[in-house]
Amino acid sequence: MSTLYIIVGLGVYCLAYENIALNKPAFQHYPYPYADKIGGEHLIQAGNAVDGLRSNLSVWAGQCVISDIGKQNATLWVNLGSIFSIHHITIYYRTGNAPWGRNNGFTSRFLGFSLYVSNTTNKSDGTLCFEDTNFNFDTIPAVFNTTCFLHGQYVIYYNERFAGKTYPAEYSEYAFNELCELEVFGCLRGYYGFTCNIPCSEHCLSDCHIETGNCQGCKPGYGGDRCELKCEIGKYGNQCQIECGACLDPNQCFHVNGSCLTGCSDGYNGSL
Repeated sequence: MSTLYIIVGLGVYCLAYENIALNKPAFQHYPYPYADKIGGEHLIQAGNAVDGLRSNLSVWAGQCVISDIGKQNATLWVNLGSIFSIHHITIYYRTGNAPWGRNNGFTSRFLGFSLYVSNTTNKSDGTLCFEDTNFNFDTIPAVFNTTCFLHGQYVIYYNERFAGKTYPAEYSEYAFNELCELEVFGCLRGYYGFTCNIPCSEHCLSDCHIETGNCQGCKPGYGGDRCELKCEIGKYGNQCQIECGACLDPNQCFHVNGSCLTGCSDGYNGSL
């Protein structure tokens, strides 16, 4: 169990979520091609970003991912194994164990990155979690945190430096994905709360919010933030927006599909 302390104003909030990316399969599109010349594949591989090791942020420790030089785009993803409910993501970038900032040669490589959550390895199929459009040498942190209330199986780190496109002067010439750790904190799908032990409502149409349990839509016949409310008398169906028909007893209109449980009023027939 990992614990995140978030300081907001004068308050300190303790959130306990599991790192669901730990030791999961990872992949980078353009690995450094000369691993044998610097000591071996273990020093550059994508799995270094999800091995839980982040005490030595240099190439020689084998705790970081090293990508190829001269590429216009860079992608690193982790496969969570199934769809999870994500709360926040933490990135540890390669620093070379040198002071971070404008005098660190790796800072410019981190600038301009984005994070996606997807159910495939294609970021275009997913949802943007974060895109850096404002950081510079002095403001980008070497350890980056962002909340990301999304559901998905893949978390994708992406950066680009396309020829012919203008980037801020502080950006590196080429794109890199040199992360030393990519931590994804969240719950199993269908659960919420700080300890991920509260089931989402069975009446949720799909998923629920990882903090509040609020549903992303309700099944027919239910409403409320957590779909805990049956439709009011005389209404049924999706979002409780359909008026019941000529039921013999208006109180006996089934809230899910509108069927008249005790039959129809005189002069009417059918199930609704």
